[in-house]
Amino acid sequence: MKIVAITSCATGIAHTFMAAEALERAGKAAGHEMFVETQGAGGYKPFAQDVISAADVIIFANDVGIRDKERFDGMKIVQSTPKAAIKNAADLIKQAEELASS
Repeated sequence: MKIVAITSCATGIAHTFMAAEALERAGKAAGHEMFVETQGAGGYKPFAQDVISAADVIIFANDVGIRDKERFDGMKIVQSTPKAAIKNAADLIKQAEELASS
């Protein structure tokens, strides 16, 4: 399964990147292809639309608005926070699996 995750916290520094790392690890451990876009204080590099379109599910782990959110219109989305992603990324991956198969 292909999962795209977007992480973003209020300051855009520590939690953004900690959440990204946790989701990458949990997704790969579950055997999925993970693509994580961090939207932090230093800006962001948006994924190409073909990467997003090929995803089975999207995970938003954010405390602030997602930049260019319209890129994800019509996609299956699991909504969470960076804190939840850091503490239990495996649970978010399970939620993504369930949503993708529904």
